[in-house]
Amino acid sequence: MDIKWLEECEPHTFLAAVDYLELVVEPALAEEIVNDIKNAPIVFKKAKDIFRASKLKCLDDDNERVKSNMEKIHKGKELSPVLLVVLNNKLIIADGYHRASSSFLLGENILIACKIAYR
Repeated sequence: MDIKWLEECEPHTFLAAVDYLELVVEPALAEEIVNDIKNAPIVFKKAKDIFRASKLKCLDDDNERVKSNMEKIHKGKELSPVLLVVLNNKLIIADGYHRASSSFLLGENILIACKIAYR
C-alpha cells in the first residue's frame, strides 16, 4: 500500500516536537533542533530502519491515534512527515511516532517521509 505524504509538515508538528524535545534536552536546544528540522529536506526512510535506529517498539493497531492514522491512509489522505533527530548518535522521533507506527503496521519496508536534524 502506498502512503501519501504532505509536501510540507503541518505547523503543529513543530510545536509538538519542541514539547517532546524539551523533555530530553534544554528548551533552547530544543528550539534550535526544531529550526534545523524545519530547514531540512524531506527524505524517505524505511519504517523498519526508523524503529531499529530509534530502539522504539511500534505501537499496536489498537492505539486510538494509530487507528486514526490508518483510517486516513486507507482513505487516501496525506500524512505529515515524521520529524527525526540524530542526537549523540541516537535517533529520536521528535514527532510522528503514531504516524510511523501506522506506516510500519502496513509493511516494514514502507517508505516514511521524514525531516531529519543532525546534532
